[in-house]
Amino acid sequence: MPEWTSSSKDPFKTLIATIISQNTTSINAAKAFENLSKQFKITPEVLANAQTRQIEKCLKVAGLYRKKAKTTKQLSELIIKKFRSNMQTILSLPFEQARNTLLQLSGVGLKTADIVMLFCTEKHTIPVDTHIDRVTKRLGLTPVKGDYETVRKSLQSLYSPKDYLAVHVLLIQLGRKICKARKPSCKQCPLNMVCPSKRLEEKIKEPVKRAF
Repeated sequence: MPEWTSSSKDPFKTLIATIISQNTTSINAAKAFENLSKQFKITPEVLANAQTRQIEKCLKVAGLYRKKAKTTKQLSELIIKKFRSNMQTILSLPFEQARNTLLQLSGVGLKTADIVMLFCTEKHTIPVDTHIDRVTKRLGLTPVKGDYETVRKSLQSLYSPKDYLAVHVLLIQLGRKICKARKPSCKQCPLNMVCPSKRLEEKIKEPVKRAF
């Protein structure tokens, strides 16, 4: 769930905020969500009846704004039609059934579904974004070639469900600020003493000792 929204318990706002945050920076996503919130009340009824061009204008800063505007309207219309504007109809279902129902919605993938589940229900899961995928594999917490579900389930097996939210947030922060994709700041990392990737990097850099 993007930390820039104040609606972490509102499943529809959480869903829209997460759609906006796809494939963009948190700063741009925050600006786009702010623009949308100023222009419209974030409810299925209002967004379903909004003009697509107006939504696009609000979301332009976040990139892929045409696709995101289209998805926002489609989701709004579908939630009105199938669930009478009440996402609790979905979230009150057992975990797997609720998750699978979310995944059937336009524009909703595994990460988006898990974010809604984690932040808006008592059902526990750990959403896996690019930062979490990268950090956990570098730390040896999850399989290097693991797909989304493999990484999620491996990570969840290591922690108590009550800690999933904290684990999710902390790993994202570590990935954004320190364990970056191209130039990780290993010297500043609080986990550098136990990180297998850091030890491997140091070993590779060691000078080769000649035998003569």
